[in-house]
Amino acid sequence: MDKLTLETARKLLAVAEQKSRQMGLNSNIAIVDDGGNLVAFERMDHARIAGIEISQNKAWTSVSMQMPTANLAQTAAAGGPAFGINTTNGGRVVILGGGIPLTSGGRIVGGIGVSGGSSAQDIEVATAAVQAFDAMQGKPGASNVNARIGSSRIYT
Repeated sequence: MDKLTLETARKLLAVAEQKSRQMGLNSNIAIVDDGGNLVAFERMDHARIAGIEISQNKAWTSVSMQMPTANLAQTAAAGGPAFGINTTNGGRVVILGGGIPLTSGGRIVGGIGVSGGSSAQDIEVATAAVQAFDAMQGKPGASNVNARIGSSRIYT
């Protein structure tokens, strides 16, 4: 996959929403392209308003830093090699877990950011979408993920 499409982003939103519901969360979910530009976004009912920007910035951070945002948490701690990185780029760099790059053919084609629970919960929701993305591409070890939207069924 050379480019992350809106159609693919919508499928990933559906998978992330389903996982969030299964966990009893109300999440904000953002999908960005390889330039960190917003492709698709969903704010589930009753999700925190603050999570809108947090989820979008988690997705942006995962692409711009080329790593999951959870990886930054340890290195950005006081005394760490990246201490203060979250104060750069106008404060847009997020060091909370829940932002994960989407890769295809060994390169980053986009990212997902989730905000609605703890960092561990946000990572779990984002990971479900990443696994679905990998399955769409037929990556080895990727599991098939099914998402139900209304009365239609999407196979990813």
